[in-house]
Amino acid sequence: MELLPQALTGNSYPGRGVLWCRTVDGSALGAYFLTGRSAASQARTLHLTSDGELIVAPSQPGEHDHLRHYVAARQVGAQVVFGNGEQVSTVADRLVSGQAPLLALDGLDYEPDPPIFTPRLTVIAEGEGSGRAWFGAARHSVGDRAATNRLTLHVSDLAPGEGVLMTTYRTNEDGIATGAPFTEVTSTARNRTDLLDELWSALPPGLRIAAAVFAPGELSGADLRQKTR
Repeated sequence: MELLPQALTGNSYPGRGVLWCRTVDGSALGAYFLTGRSAASQARTLHLTSDGELIVAPSQPGEHDHLRHYVAARQVGAQVVFGNGEQVSTVADRLVSGQAPLLALDGLDYEPDPPIFTPRLTVIAEGEGSGRAWFGAARHSVGDRAATNRLTLHVSDLAPGEGVLMTTYRTNEDGIATGAPFTEVTSTARNRTDLLDELWSALPPGLRIAAAVFAPGELSGADLRQKTR
């Protein structure tokens, strides 16, 4: 497995990302991060609302853009749902209605932003120390086929220092492409604070916007890091 910092520093533009990780102290934690190249992408903040949701919002009052502004994480009982778009609210609502995680992640589509067609990445993570999580990725085919490829990954029994990472983008010899389906990583982070430090320092300094680390069932206590403006 690749070290988490190396997996990120080796990717000059990871875009948005989700991480499920068990730190050295045994804590099972979720993380979400934002990087951006355009001025509009950079003009965003990540903050907790009074309702306990983690929101990606414009840094200045302005028109809502459903591809850039959305609920990034929502608590559903002892579970937390997090991801890179408006599908987070859809999946959370499905869980509230009683659907199982696999069904709640079904039927999602990639973002309508040609030519790259950004994947929609979603994680449902369980609380109470179980360490179980379900990843969902809605991806465009590498060819011309328009139908969505849907990947579901069930992760359990992570050992301390192990994690799973998904990013929307990766950099290759042809420029920016959609990210790998998933990457298994290792982390030396001892606790939540260390994990946020490790994640933040590995993001491209000129592109990073915000990052958050949180435990399922404790989203209101998320640790946040923002770019200084």
